[in-house]
Amino acid sequence: MTQSKIIIPCADFDAARSVAGFLEEALVPSPLAVTVFEDGAPAQRVEAYFEVAPSLDALRRLLAELGKPGVGAVKLELIPDENWVTVSQAALPPITAGRFTVHGSHDRHNVTLGPGAIEIDAGEAFGTAHHATTLGCLMAIDRLTRRHKFKSVLDLGCGSGVLAIAAARTLPLADIVASDIDPIATEVAADNARKNRVGRRIRFITATGLDHSTLRRPAAFDLIIANILARPLIELAPRLREALTPHGRLVLSGLLATQATEVFANYRSAAFVMEKREDVVGWSILTLRLG
Repeated sequence: MTQSKIIIPCADFDAARSVAGFLEEALVPSPLAVTVFEDGAPAQRVEAYFEVAPSLDALRRLLAELGKPGVGAVKLELIPDENWVTVSQAALPPITAGRFTVHGSHDRHNVTLGPGAIEIDAGEAFGTAHHATTLGCLMAIDRLTRRHKFKSVLDLGCGSGVLAIAAARTLPLADIVASDIDPIATEVAADNARKNRVGRRIRFITATGLDHSTLRRPAAFDLIIANILARPLIELAPRLREALTPHGRLVLSGLLATQATEVFANYRSAAFVMEKREDVVGWSILTLRLG
């Protein structure tokens, strides 16, 4: 059995990260793995792996609509069937976001170990900080935890668990819950938390949205990070209002910059106000509070 690999050359890392994020979120079915490699600095290349090859014509049209300069011609290769989620990301470089440095085990001896170092290997769950949404959430956690001492945190759609781990590192007295719709993700996240020595600090739950007794409690959390997708974020607005304490903060991510206005309109209707909006290579991270 063979799989397919799409290769897209890019002029620089900004263009490459935009393309990588676009491929992960905009294509249906989504790729098995997406990775950015240096290709003679500052040039980069994006490689995406698929079980079924996407239409090159359709992909070229979508990339043209993205409108990002510095994106080269798309190439398609057929490759043997392997676990490309792990293989393609084995050489990912460390990523820095505020006080956090997220790295794979292959870089363990190349980073300064300390509270900000988080080791996450590519695997079955989303979230190594190379995607702009995860990076933006880490930056928001860094900023917010410098100003506030949150007591209860929810990482909704936890993926690899990197955001919950970051919260545990910066809020040593907080109760932290991490949930995901995918049971494999919660298993991976719990294992990552153990590897990062915060396994006992975080409770992991498999649930759809807030459909769990722990997540349905009113005013249960004073910090909620929801890094999912625009449509479920819109649907969850009233319930996230109920779950947040009156003076808490809500961080929304997983939405394209073009979706931010629609998403925020629904949260404004649920009595939220915008505290900060950050755009990272085409993706938006919204920090909200109750008005």
